[in-house]
Amino acid sequence: MAEPFLSSEEYDERAHQLYNNGDYEGALAVLKEGLGLYPNAVDLYVGLGYARLAREEYVWARHSFERALVLDPTHEDALVGLGEVLLKFGEGEAAKRTFKRVESMGFGDDLDIMLSVGRALYREGLYAEARDAFGRAVASHPDSAEALASLAYALHRLGDEVAARRQLRRALKQDPELHEARIYLGHLLYDRGDWDGALREFEAVPPQEHWDPLALWRVIELSRAFRQWQPGDPRLQPWEARISELDDDHDDPVDRLLAEFEAEAEVEGESGRGQLELFESGRRGEDGRDRGEHEVRTRDGVVFRGTWYEIVRQMRDDAGFSHETVAQYMRRLSERWREQSGLEIPFTGPETFLRAAAGAGLLHIDVLSGS
Repeated sequence: MAEPFLSSEEYDERAHQLYNNGDYEGALAVLKEGLGLYPNAVDLYVGLGYARLAREEYVWARHSFERALVLDPTHEDALVGLGEVLLKFGEGEAAKRTFKRVESMGFGDDLDIMLSVGRALYREGLYAEARDAFGRAVASHPDSAEALASLAYALHRLGDEVAARRQLRRALKQDPELHEARIYLGHLLYDRGDWDGALREFEAVPPQEHWDPLALWRVIELSRAFRQWQPGDPRLQPWEARISELDDDHDDPVDRLLAEFEAEAEVEGESGRGQLELFESGRRGEDGRDRGEHEVRTRDGVVFRGTWYEIVRQMRDDAGFSHETVAQYMRRLSERWREQSGLEIPFTGPETFLRAAAGAGLLHIDVLSGS
C-alpha cells in the first residue's frame, strides 16, 4: 500500500527540524517537494525563504518571501524575512518600513518577532535600531533573559558598557544558565580590569559549555597570574582539554586542504608547486593581490610571517579565535579597533585589511620577498 502524502504542515515541520539542525540543503529539498504538492502553501514559501537566507542566497530568498506575501500580505514571518533580505541588499530604509509595518500589525509585543527584527538589524551593524527593537521586547517581556541579553549586546556595541553590564546581570538573574550572556559579561569585566569578577563569571560556566576559546584562555591566564597556578597544574586541565576539543572541532577544512597542497609541493617539486599555484589563484579574492612573503609586527611586539592570508590566519589563531573563518576574524578585529579608537579598517581581504591597519599605525609591515 502506497504511503499517503504528507500534509503541508508536516512538510513544514520536517523542514523546520532540518533547518534547526543546520541541514539547510535538506530543508530546501523537503520544502521544494512540499511546494510541488502544495504550490499555494504560504508557510512553505516562508520556510524556503529562511533556508535560502541561511545559505546566503539572497536573491532567491527575496523571491520566496515576496511569493509568500502575494499569497498572504500580512504574514508576519514573511515580512520579517523580507526586511532582513532588504538589509542584505543595502535597502535599509525599506527594511525599516517593513519592520514598522510588522509592529503596526500588532506584533510589537511578540517576543520572537521583535527578537528576530532586532537580530536582523544587529547583524547588519544597525546597533541603535537593534537596541530600540530589543528595548521594546524587554518592555513587553521584562522577564525574558534572551531579550535582556540581546539588549546588552547592542548597548555594548554602542559603547554603553555600564548599561550593558547591568542588562547582562538582569538576564542572568532571570536565567543563570544563559552561558553566552555570562561569558559576554566576563569579557566586559576583563576589559575594564575587574579580574576577579571576570574569572568568577568564566568559571561559572562549565568547561564543556564553553564555545569561546578566548574565554578559556583567559581562565588559564587569570588563574596563573592571580592564583599562581603553574603550567601542568591539574586544576587547569579541564580548561586546556576544552581548548583542544574546540581546536579539533573547528579545524578549518580550507586551511587543511591548503596544508595538504603545500605538503605535496615540498615532495613533488616543481609539479607540486604548480598545483599549489593553481589552487591559490582560485583564492586570490581571499588571499589578496600577491603571494609574496611579508612580516607583520603588532604593537605588542608579536611578529607574524607569511602571505597576507597566512598572517591574518596566524593572528586569528594566536588571539584564540581559530573557530572563526579569517573573514569573520577580520571583521571582529575591525569592529574592535573602531570601538576603541574610531578607526575604520576595511576587511574586504587580508592585504587590504593589513595595509590599512599599518597605515593607521596599528601594525608595522616589512616585505620579505615576492612583493
